[in-house]
Amino acid sequence: MSDNWETVGMADVKAGDRVRYRDFEFTIARIDEKFMGRDEMICLIEDEPDRWFAYPGPVAGEIEVQRG
Repeated sequence: MSDNWETVGMADVKAGDRVRYRDFEFTIARIDEKFMGRDEMICLIEDEPDRWFAYPGPVAGEIEVQRG
């Protein structure tokens, strides 16, 4: 896998993207929009057999995505 990371808006992340936030890297399995009923929130979710991870954040926020 490439080492090319770019910063994108949270709203631009798609299922299948590999993302990095703080010390965590994970692959997005699904995205919950309007997280907890809030239009301004989104939740990026990894769902693997050995780990489940969720990162809620602002739709207007940014996150690093691996491209290439």
